Amino acid sequence: MSFDVEIGHFSLAGPRPRNEDFAACLAPDGDDAARGLIAAIADGVSSGGLGQEAAQTTAMSVVQDYFAAPDTWHTTAILDRVIAAQNRWLVDHNRRRQRSAHDAMGMTTLTALVLRGHGFTLAHVGDTRAHLLRGDELVQLTQDHGFDHPDQRGRLTRAIGLDDGVRVDYLQAELQVGDLFVLTSDGVHGQLAPRRLAALARDGSARDAAEALVRAALAAGGRDNATALVLRVRGLAEGQLNDALRRGRDLPVPPRLKVGDRLDGFTITARVADNGVHCLYQAREHTSGDEAGEPLVALKTLHLSRANDPQERAMLAHEAWLASRVGAADGFVRLRELRDPTAFYVAYDWHAGRTLAQWIEAGERGSVGDAVDGAIAITAALARLHRLGVVHRDVKPANLHRGDDGQWRLLDLGVAVSGREPRVLRSLHAGTPSYMNPEQWASDDNAAGEAASARSDLFALGVTLYQWLTGRLPYGEVQPYQRGRFRSDPKPPSRLRPEVPIWLDHVVLKAVALDARQRFETAEELLLALQRGASRQLAAPPATPLAQRDPRLMLRIALGISVLLNLLLVYWLLFLPR
Repeated sequence: MSFDVEIGHFSLAGPRPRNEDFAACLAPDGDDAARGLIAAIADGVSSGGLGQEAAQTTAMSVVQDYFAAPDTWHTTAILDRVIAAQNRWLVDHNRRRQRSAHDAMGMTTLTALVLRGHGFTLAHVGDTRAHLLRGDELVQLTQDHGFDHPDQRGRLTRAIGLDDGVRVDYLQAELQVGDLFVLTSDGVHGQLAPRRLAALARDGSARDAAEALVRAALAAGGRDNATALVLRVRGLAEGQLNDALRRGRDLPVPPRLKVGDRLDGFTITARVADNGVHCLYQAREHTSGDEAGEPLVALKTLHLSRANDPQERAMLAHEAWLASRVGAADGFVRLRELRDPTAFYVAYDWHAGRTLAQWIEAGERGSVGDAVDGAIAITAALARLHRLGVVHRDVKPANLHRGDDGQWRLLDLGVAVSGREPRVLRSLHAGTPSYMNPEQWASDDNAAGEAASARSDLFALGVTLYQWLTGRLPYGEVQPYQRGRFRSDPKPPSRLRPEVPIWLDHVVLKAVALDARQRFETAEELLLALQRGASRQLAAPPATPLAQRDPRLMLRIALGISVLLNLLLVYWLLFLPR
């Protein structure tokens, strides 16, 4: 079911000279659609007539800036940063106005609602309110931040623009089809009893309901601005991470499957892999009566020995969520959305073909042009991943796949980190030793080594491209029980394969340079260098000084020279005539 929300808004100034309420809602299409829908209502606090400005800028900045953050960020993290930034801006403007002797201030309440996947998140400051009407039950979701004393009624204890720091109330809960959200300013809920509010919100379209609420509040004697924002949920979007985690907790792991077995709408056609943690199957999806025309898919499940491991379940759920975030973009395998699965597994499009590791093992690396084209495709995929705030952590030939359609794709997001991964995945020492950059290895300066980052992905891609072109690893093969050896700069690929052009030598050597400062900083920078080729050739990276390549060797040389000088001194003292 697609994400479908009916939205209605209505606002009147009432007897006030100006309307200082403001409401906004934004539900974009395209890549941002995965982030859902955001709605906000703000009630400006008058002081010198600037409440209207405060309400408008706050509501607009929240709904617009919400979509500027990576969609892998948690919803509350995005809202917290956006609201805090708007509060700082408004506080600063208030101080400037006071210093200029205008004695005018602009403050506002704020209630923001995000509908995302199968859940909602509410952020609240002040005395605007959010209600949820589910079935016949109306629930107030927010708590007013105002003084209880009769003489102080109407004064706020919290508002946007009031203090340097703003405390925001957050609420998260499950979303259901049929849910009706009602966001109101105090000019509405201050005049209407809950039963009356629920009856008006339920009738007619969302727009009609919003208008009915506002007009009824003013007719009941309201003396303030009145604003209502009504959202009726008619369909849910694809599941988000919390939904995937919930499915991973609640559903059973499929049993060991054989060719011919059925799982929901799939029939197993081959057993592809079993590494003791995951099982991978080829299956045919039943979408029509024509079996020959039905698509093949890849099903990934947990091995039965890991079926009761909550951490493994969470990691597979996180992998599926990341795959849904990159969507059907070039360079990735598309995740299939499952409808009411009876077991915990993930399904991907099936692409026949081979990995780069299989091509290299068969001695079929292809031409230099093929390698450049493939590197461009994979670098563009990495750039998209990094823009989402995701680090792959295991770029290597075995995870680069060329399908029968000629497209290169980046595989296996199982050890990728996004900032929302399970804690055990974050602490997992992921990566293949031969493709890890020097900073990830333990050293005298850093006993644990640096954590994987976007730049470590680029180094691994550089090592992969070097191996693609030459059949060799730039720093040799490193076994899991060994440490990386970085004692000399790698040979230019053209010395091992003469048809490699000089410009590509420079790109590859820059990507795998020992000195991190000499490498590419972003995937976009590497992509640009590959696309420009010889038309704008990079300078050759400088040779790494011996002291930087092997500091211990320099110490040993210094120690040797010191010992030799001391031996000469002893010989002179004992044997030479004075």
